[in-house]
Amino acid sequence: MNIVVIGGGPAGRTAAMEASGLGANVTLIEKNKIGGKCLNEGCVVVCGLNDVAKYIRNTKKFNERGITSLNPEINFHKVAGGVKETIAKIRHVLEVETREAGVNVVMDDAVVGDGYVSVGNERYNYDKLIIGTGAGASIPPVKGAEHALTYRDVLDIPKVPENLNIVGSGVIAAEFAGIFSAMGSRVRIFCRHSFLKMLDPDIKRYVVEKLLGDVEILENTQVNEIHPDGLKTDAGFFEGTVLNAVGMVPNSDAVRGLVDTGKNGEIIVNSKMETSKRGVYAAGDVVGGIGTTPVARMEGVVAARNSCGIHAEADYRFVPSSISLHYDVSFLKSESPTGSEGHIPGSSGPETFWRVLDGETGMSKVVFDAETGDINSLFAVSPSARTTMAYMSKFLRDGYKIHDFDNFIETHPSTDAVYKLIRFLSKLE
Repeated sequence: MNIVVIGGGPAGRTAAMEASGLGANVTLIEKNKIGGKCLNEGCVVVCGLNDVAKYIRNTKKFNERGITSLNPEINFHKVAGGVKETIAKIRHVLEVETREAGVNVVMDDAVVGDGYVSVGNERYNYDKLIIGTGAGASIPPVKGAEHALTYRDVLDIPKVPENLNIVGSGVIAAEFAGIFSAMGSRVRIFCRHSFLKMLDPDIKRYVVEKLLGDVEILENTQVNEIHPDGLKTDAGFFEGTVLNAVGMVPNSDAVRGLVDTGKNGEIIVNSKMETSKRGVYAAGDVVGGIGTTPVARMEGVVAARNSCGIHAEADYRFVPSSISLHYDVSFLKSESPTGSEGHIPGSSGPETFWRVLDGETGMSKVVFDAETGDINSLFAVSPSARTTMAYMSKFLRDGYKIHDFDNFIETHPSTDAVYKLIRFLSKLE
């Protein structure tokens, strides 16, 4: 069976390797760089910059305590260069890994037809097609929007901006606000509606006051015009570099007319990642669902298995999400996110010890059904929240309830209090 995969990001690359492992003859076509947005422009870039930002904030804390007397200066050109060099090394590993999995990798633009994909003068016939073309930055319909940076431009700015105005209200806006405020920028976030509306109010308050305390957040503020030196809003004109972070738009133009798409350009799929066109599948950001790398990989596996005749369906229950700030902010929700609540401060331990005296150890919150013991939502702010939430997702998918954690033993020392809180609540059930 010949399978063509378009897009070498988390969804496409995973689908290609899975299908190859199942015995298919797989060609992966990527027009730019293997690894997609996550590696080359998104998550991994944030990781690299955030490591530097955390060092600066920790140094400031130690200086305040009189432990050190350091004054680090940021050479952003060197920071960006180091991030690019590291990403290139990771990308090389991924390319080798993909080819060694038996996938034929073609680097060029693809033109999609019915039953074939053309790349230059080459034509690749397919029995099944998997589309994993990802998504790009959404550009708001605001006059002068071309003057704003997007996440793609961050590593190319010459220095840390003195003033940075971020337009957006979600994860991307929060992460870059945390990074550049630590590096010395005066940061403002402009939200058309509410900031981080996906968070529980208590967790949002902690993020705003403790993790983004030096960032000015203007909610319910309309941006009317963007200039090269600032932006004009309902609240006035604000000077500085403008970063647009208002979300993502699926890259589905290449298959318009071949498959059905939604109002935002997302490819419409079912739980088997099947599109409206028989034999054509789609996965990852291009389907417009939960835009995280692990979900894209899951969808890629589902698409590959179904394309090879093996039944599989995507499972979106208790998908863990996170925001990369000084502490990880991680959370998961069920379809019924309300109920009884319990919350406690984070524990002292690695990366929180020197913040105990300032009450900045993070926090954890559980929302549960006191009658059934079902855990409906979890929120955690701590250095280890991202790891903890992944395991909690597995526990809840497997049907664990509050009382199942009565004798749970976590590793020690740990900064995440999720298990501790659930174990305490189990005794009250």
